[in-house]
Amino acid sequence: MSKRSLTVDLHPIYNQGGEIDAELESAMQEAEEKKLKEVEIICGKGSGQLKKRVLRFLDREDVREKYHRLKKDPKNSGRVFVYFRWK
Repeated sequence: MSKRSLTVDLHPIYNQGGEIDAELESAMQEAEEKKLKEVEIICGKGSGQLKKRVLRFLDREDVREKYHRLKKDPKNSGRVFVYFRWK
């Protein structure tokens, strides 16, 4: 992990809804404060429910306005990358 990116592993809290949202909020806030270029979210492959929850979070209007683009890892369906462009 470089100083320009952050990795968030949601495996340990996959079944704790409130904590998942809090962890994602915290990651977005840290990215904004530190002007990070990338946040990698590891949601794991599993049933896909955690990834769906992450994508719903990232699709919220208040969250979507913070990042530049989103990329689902084509080689690993259990990872999502969020990219930022700061002025």
